[in-house]
Amino acid sequence: MEQQGLLKKYQSLTAVQLDLKKGLITFEELVQYYLNQIENTRDLNAYVEVYEKEALKRASELDKKYKENPESVGKLFGMVVAIKDVICYKDHEVTAASKILEGFTSLFSATAIERILHEDAIIIGRVNCDQFAMGSTNENSIYGAVRNAANKNHVAGGSSGGSAVAVQADTCLAALGSDTGGSVRQPAAFCGNIGFKPTYGRISRYGLIAYASSFDQIGVITKSVFDAAILLEVMAGSDDYDSTASTSAVPSYSTMLNKKTALKEKMRIAYFESALNHRSLDATIRQRTNDLIESLKKAGHEVEAVQFDLLDYLIPTYYVLTTAEASSNLARFDGVRYGQRSPNATDFQETYLKSRTEGFSEEVKRRIMLGAFVLSSGYYDAYYTKAQQVRRLITEKTRAILAEYDFILMPTAPTTAFKLGDTMKDPVEMYLADIYTVQANLAGIPAVSVPLSTHPNKLPFGVQFFADKFQEESLLALAQYVSNFTD
Repeated sequence: MEQQGLLKKYQSLTAVQLDLKKGLITFEELVQYYLNQIENTRDLNAYVEVYEKEALKRASELDKKYKENPESVGKLFGMVVAIKDVICYKDHEVTAASKILEGFTSLFSATAIERILHEDAIIIGRVNCDQFAMGSTNENSIYGAVRNAANKNHVAGGSSGGSAVAVQADTCLAALGSDTGGSVRQPAAFCGNIGFKPTYGRISRYGLIAYASSFDQIGVITKSVFDAAILLEVMAGSDDYDSTASTSAVPSYSTMLNKKTALKEKMRIAYFESALNHRSLDATIRQRTNDLIESLKKAGHEVEAVQFDLLDYLIPTYYVLTTAEASSNLARFDGVRYGQRSPNATDFQETYLKSRTEGFSEEVKRRIMLGAFVLSSGYYDAYYTKAQQVRRLITEKTRAILAEYDFILMPTAPTTAFKLGDTMKDPVEMYLADIYTVQANLAGIPAVSVPLSTHPNKLPFGVQFFADKFQEESLLALAQYVSNFTD
């Protein structure tokens, strides 16, 4: 761990907790360090609101609690967390980075928030994102673009770009994000972090502002696999407020992480030749991914190319279905019930029309209109129904591969982080950047992105792995293992 003044630059919760136990730091000192880091990195535009007084007050309370009885603190004591601006936190503003929710204060907390607070995590602030989680660059936000800490002229990735940069810039230990088509994994790869998306339904979506309800999943961005494991362990589980949340028992992911039973001695890993040879994949990322494959083979694992002839159908299927769901989900933001209301409206119809026109960004309006189109009479069967049929084929094919292999290996993104402004004129180019991540959301399976290397352009990039549904335990153990073969 790199020394930073009086404190260390912590890489895991384990290290933080060890120093707290030794009395080398206090909770207040830890929070103050992160607050200083936030102030020193304001130019990255990761945070839209910092809970300075609240975080320090909670830290002081935890110092007292820990001093009185060290056994009384929760399993996340010492975990300082930032939350994406689409996750509700009671009595705190939540806007989805959109003007249409400007000034809106949440009346309740998301289940995920309640659970991490119960285990004594400290929430330090609300971080920037693409508006309504729609985007791959974090440039589509009323708060402006988030900048990559590795190179401020490049994007952070999206839509959880603020979450990724918050961790990358050492302003918190971990961050919560949401992953609809790669929105946790892609920015994590762009910023050199761990990005983990669990199985659909593994974490309750109650309190997550919806983009596409059959795809959305809360995920985490961390510096260590252990931190991702323990956060998942705390947040996962059934929830009476979310009928889609899984009722399956939640394993102790953090304690199982390093046990020999978590991984097979000889793993079977599949990769798609069509993915590694795809025209969009950067040559350096291709080479380094192939190097990893060879390293895994030399370590005694079976890593084989398999056929997956649906790769070029992933993006169109994903965007037909998610825009359709978005057009329905975002209908509630009308300037009538809550949120921004146009001061220029003179009657009910104008209130609805002008509030939405002024409140939504161009990208959000584009996706709402696309969704309304594919759901409209005369086009429903041609687009929406067909996309649902292709989604089923993709899911069946993916899970058939995972029935034969333990994992699927993929690049996380075809390139390193784009330059600011590069994809804003051509949204299709931005959509195509999701080619390697959307498959996990279409199939509802867990996926993790781990840092792989640094490109000659000095920007980080990652590699990701998929596992079958509810195989988070082995997937996290694999992520831990793969770190032995990365730069």
